[in-house]
Amino acid sequence: MKKTSLFFIFISSFLVGCASQPQIPLALTTPTQSPLMQEEQQEVSELYQSWEGVPYQFGGASKKGIDCSAFMQVAMSTVYQLHLPRSTELQSKQGKYISEEKATFGDLVFFKTGWNQRHVGLYLGNKEFMHASTSKGVIISRLDNPYWADKFWQFRRVNPNI
Repeated sequence: MKKTSLFFIFISSFLVGCASQPQIPLALTTPTQSPLMQEEQQEVSELYQSWEGVPYQFGGASKKGIDCSAFMQVAMSTVYQLHLPRSTELQSKQGKYISEEKATFGDLVFFKTGWNQRHVGLYLGNKEFMHASTSKGVIISRLDNPYWADKFWQFRRVNPNI
């Protein structure tokens, strides 16, 4: 009886863990955050929920398909009312360089994904960033994922209010 109960508890907790959806880290706030930061995080969370899974399409700029630089245009315009250039290359020259240690929510993160290819995402903090992935569409990924860690290039701060 005791083995059966332990087995049931183990299986139940495993199934509950597998069925739960991961929390979007954007919705998490701390008491020390300003109301403005909480509002920005909420706006980014809503933006992500609205665009999550939209497929990647090179040159795309709609919910039928979007590329990374167009998605950053949408994100920065929606959340910060900032206009970014259309290409990742031009976006990588906006604002100012930020060291990885000083990167914060709302900074842009750039990657060199090929000899002449660049990729951009919106940094969320805690080594996470939101972007339009070529394989999975709009998703949240981790900077310490071996693929992204190997391709990391730079952070840029384009929002003067950060």
